[in-house]
Formats: sequence, C-alpha cells, structure tokens
Amino acid sequence: VATNHTIRRDDNITVTLPDGTSAPATLAGRDPSTDLAVLKLPGQSLASASLRRDGPPRVGELVIALGRPGARLTASWGIVSGVAGPWRTWQGGEIDSLLRLDLSIYDGFSGGPLIDAAGRVLGINTSGLARGAPVTIPVTTVDRTAAELLERGSIRRAYLGIGTQPVRVPQSLARRLELTNAMGLLIASVEPGGPADRDGVLLGDVLLALDGAEVSDPTDLLAKLGGDRVGRTVAARVIRGGQVKTLQVTPGERPERRAA
Repeated sequence: VATNHTIRRDDNITVTLPDGTSAPATLAGRDPSTDLAVLKLPGQSLASASLRRDGPPRVGELVIALGRPGARLTASWGIVSGVAGPWRTWQGGEIDSLLRLDLSIYDGFSGGPLIDAAGRVLGINTSGLARGAPVTIPVTTVDRTAAELLERGSIRRAYLGIGTQPVRVPQSLARRLELTNAMGLLIASVEPGGPADRDGVLLGDVLLALDGAEVSDPTDLLAKLGGDRVGRTVAARVIRGGQVKTLQVTPGERPERRAA
C-alpha cells in the first residue's frame, strides 16, 4: 500500500525491496480521495508489518514516523498531541480519525508508516490530503480502502456534478419559508450533462436538503454521496425564485477528481 500522489503512473512501476533489489509492480487500484494506492508484486513473498487495529493511539503516546527521503532510512519521534475524527477530505474520502502529532515530518516521509513504541503500524503519513500539513491515514481506513481497491480497482462513490458554497438564507426569506435551518448550499456550478444537470438543478439554486437530511456545508453533501447512492433517486429540496421546490435527482458514479 502506498500514497496515491507518489504513484505518478499506472504502468511501468518499479519498487525497491528491503534487500535493495528492484522488482516490477502492477497497480491494483488507486483512490485520490484518501490518497491511497495498492500495488501488486507478482512472484514476491514479503514479510508484512505488524498493524495496530485496537483503535487510535492515546494522547501523549510516543510515536515514530519513518521515511526514506534518500538512500537511507530516516526516523522522527514525538507524541500524539490530539485525536479527533472521523473527517472527510475535500474529495469525499472518509478518514476514520484525525491524529495531531507533535513531531517533524520531513520531505520524503509521505507514504511512510507511523508506528507506536512496540513497532506496530498506526497508519500511513501523507502530505497529499491537507494543504500545508501532513496527516496520518489510520490503519482502519487503509484496510477498508485497500480491500475495495483489490476487489474493484477503485472506490465507488456517488456524485451530482455540482460545485457548491455555503450560504445563509436572508432572515426574512427564511421566516417566510418557515425554514428550520437558514443555512444551505448555493449551486455555484453545474456540470453540463452531469446528473444534476439532467435532473433540472439550476445555477443559483440553494440546496437545503438531500434525501431528507439538511446540508449546510459541502462536507454534509459529500457524506450523503456514498457508493450506495449511485443510481438511486433521492429528493433534493432547493430554494428557487424565492420558493421551496423539491426535485428528484439520481446521483451517478463519481469519476476521479470530481468533488460533489
């Protein structure tokens, strides 16, 4: 398992083995939304690292980040300063927990492991998910994503083909429409020929709810667009022309590098 942003091609991939020799690898699948990719090494029998699957580490626990920015292995140690989550990336990937680390992640550490004091892998460090700050993808997320990539080569997620931004409905309009939540998502762009376009969503609509659940932030919308929504018609409640209107929309399967 590697970080997706470090695998820049789909074929002619070569990996360096622990003994220093090189071997050809094939790409089993990649998921930009969690920044994970899975490689296959035909004919190789490699030892696997011990994984820690009993939940996230505790605050204050000693951890070590490993990387190979050059020819030699490099390590950096510190502590876990905070644990939160789950959270979603801007592309809709679900990360099971957010680890805040008090240690230095150097250039070349992206794709390397974060281990505990017993040498068990807690996750994979990456600089490809959050601007300006590396994050750790926990082993539970790695396990789940890798299993689906091995099965189908990609992660199935739904999308509508819209660009959105949070907006507050004017108080007078919210009162007249008897809205329980004055926040919504302004439809700032509609992909021509995309699912939302085909189902009548218009630029300037304000999306209030999808499938009965209020949406006031783009992450709310992404949370409602899991793989089980592909091809399933749901109700979209929008404000259009000062009135509330309900549309029936059918999300499609999200191509790579699409947001919502």
